[in-house]
Amino acid sequence: MRDRNTRSIPLRTAALATAAASALVLVTACAAPERPGPATAKDPLRRYTQQPLQWKRCSEKEPAAFRCATVEVPLDYRDPGGRTIGIAISRLRAGSAKDRHGVLLLNPGGPGAPGLNLPVDPMTTFPAEVKRRFDLVGFDARGTGRSAPVSCGLTGEEQADHPYKEGTFAKDVDRARTVAAKCRAAAGDELPRLTTRNSARDMDVIRAVLGEKKISYLGYSYGTYLGAVYTQLFPRRVDRVVLDSATDPTRIYRGMFQDMAKAAERAFTRWAGWAARRHTTYGLGGTPAEVRRTFWDLVARADREPIAFEGQRLTGDDIRADNSTFFHLRTAAERIAGLKRAAGTGNPARSGTAGAAEESDDGYASAAWSYLCADTRTWPHDPERYRREAIRDTARYPLYGDFASAITPCAFWEPGSEPQTTIDNGAGALIVQNEWDSQTPLFAGRAMHRALRGSRMLTVADGEGHGVLYAPGGGSCADTAATAYLTTGRLPAEDLTCRAGAER
Repeated sequence: MRDRNTRSIPLRTAALATAAASALVLVTACAAPERPGPATAKDPLRRYTQQPLQWKRCSEKEPAAFRCATVEVPLDYRDPGGRTIGIAISRLRAGSAKDRHGVLLLNPGGPGAPGLNLPVDPMTTFPAEVKRRFDLVGFDARGTGRSAPVSCGLTGEEQADHPYKEGTFAKDVDRARTVAAKCRAAAGDELPRLTTRNSARDMDVIRAVLGEKKISYLGYSYGTYLGAVYTQLFPRRVDRVVLDSATDPTRIYRGMFQDMAKAAERAFTRWAGWAARRHTTYGLGGTPAEVRRTFWDLVARADREPIAFEGQRLTGDDIRADNSTFFHLRTAAERIAGLKRAAGTGNPARSGTAGAAEESDDGYASAAWSYLCADTRTWPHDPERYRREAIRDTARYPLYGDFASAITPCAFWEPGSEPQTTIDNGAGALIVQNEWDSQTPLFAGRAMHRALRGSRMLTVADGEGHGVLYAPGGGSCADTAATAYLTTGRLPAEDLTCRAGAER
């Protein structure tokens, strides 16, 4: 499940689902810009860092001031004279030339989520002070959106989330192997270069092309890891960094998925208590145990026969995946109460489609697996290890453990071009974390805080959901703190805690 603005790292393939297309293509967003003089031994990236940009209106639907261009970068930074790809970028200039501080580069998360439209996305409302001082710059990371987009030709079934089950494990292994084979056949030479390290290098080319000595950065979810990698590779080119809903950089990525299952179980326990205290409103049970029983009875009922609900046919696995994070207590209670009513009608689910198997473009899933598999070499390659860990985590975390530890295409993926980046530096950054975010749990944000030794952390007590800053309406305590840092450059003197719902 993903919260607003598709900011999350996918919860395994359930949140990856965006479905089938044809073979992989690597294209630029528009015609490649003119090239300056050749690279030199002293500056092998000169042809890229000094290239002129051809700015054009991004879309007739967007403001005329919102402009787009393509930045040429090497596919492989170890071979800057070789094949190139185009990175689509956008810019909304600062509202005040006098007060302008610089560039604020934005990333919405994923990996695989396009970020080109983030400066004008209605789901992200930047304060006037930020828009006055910064050029807001969005970009589609390599392999996504308009930047050499990846498509492995995956079917909806190949993108869907499949929890571990003993009876289907052999089929699940074959499916994971097929996904890896399809991507390798479509673009085996390119996939090892679709990595966070190379995306960070692309960011630095963007910085140079825009004429900035340093850049500021705001990244959500997976975008926090991308920002951290940038600080590790280019520590002297970092200005002001805000990381919203941070990942644990030591748990990339299998451990991160397993941490989601742990956090989801905690959130489920909290939700059961909350719903029990409101039994007269939702009718789910008067004690936490009764609420749990209501939930698991619904899962068992849907496993026997899918429940028709809101135009879909939901299996028990669908219900568990949809509610694995309990982003918002009230929303989850309303949904489970609605499912209970739907199950009580006794009507067979003959209409609608199961959400996990919807057919659509597979670009998000293809790009996501490319990054998830190529960024680290810690993915196990023995299917039996996945089986053992899935059995273990199903017992530990019944809500989501069998999803989080199930086998993935990474078991059969070719290694990335470089080892995983170790994050350990003194970069100044503001890390913002909701207390009850289950996709990037609070303990993951604290791990990022430890890795970035110069950072400060703002915890939103009782905060729910994935993605904290600059939601429609704005005005939260977290917004206030982030805006103060971005506009002044001064981090808080110490870590802070504010309460969800606090006003300016």
